[in-house]
This record gives sequence, structure tokens and C-alpha cells, in this order.
Amino acid sequence: MNLRRLRLNSNIRDLIRENYVTKNDLIMPIFIKEELDGKNEIKSMPGIYQFGENAFLDEVAECIDLGIKAVILFGIPKLKDSCGSDALDEEGLIARSVRKIKETFGDKIAVITDLCFCEFTDHGHCGIINPKLKTVDNDATLEISKKQALIHASAGVDMIAPSGMMDGIIKALREVLDNNEFSHIPIMSYSTKFASSFYGPFRDAAESAPSFNEYIPKDRKTYQMDIANSREALLESLIDQEEGADILMVKPALAFLDIVKTIKEKTLRPLCVYNVSGEYSMVKAASLSGWMDYESLMMEILTSFKRAGADMIISYHSKDAAKILN
Repeated sequence: MNLRRLRLNSNIRDLIRENYVTKNDLIMPIFIKEELDGKNEIKSMPGIYQFGENAFLDEVAECIDLGIKAVILFGIPKLKDSCGSDALDEEGLIARSVRKIKETFGDKIAVITDLCFCEFTDHGHCGIINPKLKTVDNDATLEISKKQALIHASAGVDMIAPSGMMDGIIKALREVLDNNEFSHIPIMSYSTKFASSFYGPFRDAAESAPSFNEYIPKDRKTYQMDIANSREALLESLIDQEEGADILMVKPALAFLDIVKTIKEKTLRPLCVYNVSGEYSMVKAASLSGWMDYESLMMEILTSFKRAGADMIISYHSKDAAKILN
């Protein structure tokens, strides 16, 4: 059989191509830092910035102009304390930011909020610490997560994405949203999130590196998933589906494409992948060193996510990809 016959002509290659990345697939993360004037490039993520409250709307406007359909917001408040008080304030950073986007752009772009506490706590973990267990207190964190969800919903968010990997978080949020006239707001669950080394640059961006002492764990392995476990990875997503998640997610993406494929085969829910900071930074570093071509490498990686089964992609490459996509 001669398979090369269908590869000799670029038009024929386009006709038989099985998977495409489009602008409709892309979600751009935006970091908003309180009391920052203008924007600040993140050293470990070339081309990605923290934005002050006087600057982040320009980033949203650029995303709209490029045809990107959604952004996901991360807040870096001035005040960080043990329970993430700013995240529980109706006038807190993320609530203000959502309202500003909606007042300025209306429905021109979907606003997703990362619902977690790591950026808001002084210890950098994803909820309230239980010093006896030396980990995040699951049930106490569910309670404050419900408060945070209602604040985001009241501010006008289009979708909520809880990322803390607390057991029962989807059930808790679905109930509180439904009981407070926000049943229309979908939940994108970080349903299968691994305790990965690929998150390193994000912790620079969000200023959320976990601290530790005799009462606080040194990392997030007590609540994020073991990178070696594939059956548990599927179980995590299926549980969140059962609890009412509208969209499932695998994070990170690139080293876990086997997990993406497995979950895609077991669910009818839309599936998102998070192309995380470490994956982005490796590509940038290789291209800036002249070792690899940035655009072709970026598109190859993004296409691999679609081929594995992703329906949408959160990526720091989103703007760069949108510039070269039709």
C-alpha cells in the first residue's frame, strides 16, 4: 500500500487531516496583581506578564481582537493570610476584575475564574491548613470554596474552575450555586490534576510557592494526584462527572496524553487540558536558544492535545497560536 500518495500535495494533506487546532479551542490565562502599575514580565515565562488593575483590560481586549473566546483569571492580592481572605471578599481582586471585564466587554469574551486559595494564602497551599494532619483540611476548605464561588457568580463570571483537588468540591459548588439562583453557571473541574514538577514557573507568576514548617506540608502531594497513577486519574474525573462537573480537565497536558485519551474514551463530557507553565517555558527556552522553531513546535504540541482527545486548551501559547491560525 502506498500511503505517501496522500502526502505529496499540501491541499490533499489538508483534506485528509484528522485533527485541527482552532481559535475556538484556546483559553488564555491572565495574572492580575493588586497594586502593580502597568505590567511585569515573568522571568521564568518569557512573553507572559502579571498585569496591574490599570492594565489587564488591554490584555483582554487583545485576546478579543485575536479571536480568542475565553480567558481564565488568576489573582495576586496584596493581602495574603492563612485563609485567603481576599478571595472571600465581595470587593476582592478577582470579583473586581470580573466586573470590570463584563462592564467593558459584555459577552465578547467568556470569563472563567480559577477557584482556589493558593494565590491568596500566606502559606501558598490550596485551602485551610489542618496542623494536626499537616495538610489542607478538606471539609473546611469546601466551606470557604462555596463562599468564593458565590462571590465569583455574583460578580458575573461565565464559568468557575475549582483547582484545589478537594474531595467533594464539585458536589459542594453545584449545590451552593443551584441553591442561590446560579444554576446556569457551569463548572470546569480540574478533575485530574497531578502533583507535577511542571508547575514551577506558575508559582513565580502567581507568587504561590508553598511554604512549609512542622505543621504545613512542603508540597501539594497530600491532595494533588500521584503522577504514576492512571486508574486513579480516570476515577478522579469520573467522580467529578458524577458530582455534576460540566467540563473535565487533565493538568498538566503534555506528559499525560495517555490520561487524556483514557478519560476521553470513558466520558461524553467536554474535556479540557491545561498546557502548563513548565511546558510553555521549555518551548520558549528552546526557541530563544535557537534550538527549535517556536511556531512549528508550539503547533505540534497543541495539535497533540487535540489528537489525544482534548476539546479545549488552556495555554500560555494561546495568543501566539491565535496570531497564526485562520
